[in-house]
Amino acid sequence: MRRQLVPALRVVLVFTVLLGLAYPLLVTGIAQGLWSHDANGSLVKRGNTDVGSAIIGQSFTEAKYFHPRPSAAGSGYDGTASAAANLGPTNPVLLKDVKRLAAEYRRENGLAPGAKVPVDAVTSSGSGLDPGISVANARLQAPRVASARGISTARVLQLVDRHTQDRQLGVLGEKWVNVLELNLALDRLT
Repeated sequence: MRRQLVPALRVVLVFTVLLGLAYPLLVTGIAQGLWSHDANGSLVKRGNTDVGSAIIGQSFTEAKYFHPRPSAAGSGYDGTASAAANLGPTNPVLLKDVKRLAAEYRRENGLAPGAKVPVDAVTSSGSGLDPGISVANARLQAPRVASARGISTARVLQLVDRHTQDRQLGVLGEKWVNVLELNLALDRLT
């Protein structure tokens, strides 16, 4: 038994050191050296204060701010409850929620009762933590934000354009707007 136990313990010890210590330290060192901002959570600062992360959505409800897409994560953008709603496109609960959210979106943004609403304004993402909205969603919210801040819609749309992110690798997904960064830019403006 000793002939089998000693080599097995050595293998466990070697792999524990390699995979439990050396590899994580190596990967952490590379990440800190090459991508420290990303590796540390992509934190966004206002002055010297961390106000959020560029990769995790936050709830904004005031009229003077762009609103994010709905969140299925707990009571809203709770990283510990990140999950999708898992409701299919014919699920009556999803259809009822979408109808309610579309009506709220139209009312909030002064749109006609039958106006088309961007899908990201009425559905949550897979994680429930998406930091961005579609360009169409941002453009529809711009008049409300401009009015609440007492500035021109054209000026707000310029900020939307300036904060529009391109598709990943130029081809994946759609162009989008980071809500936190756009709202911070608005705060700096007014």
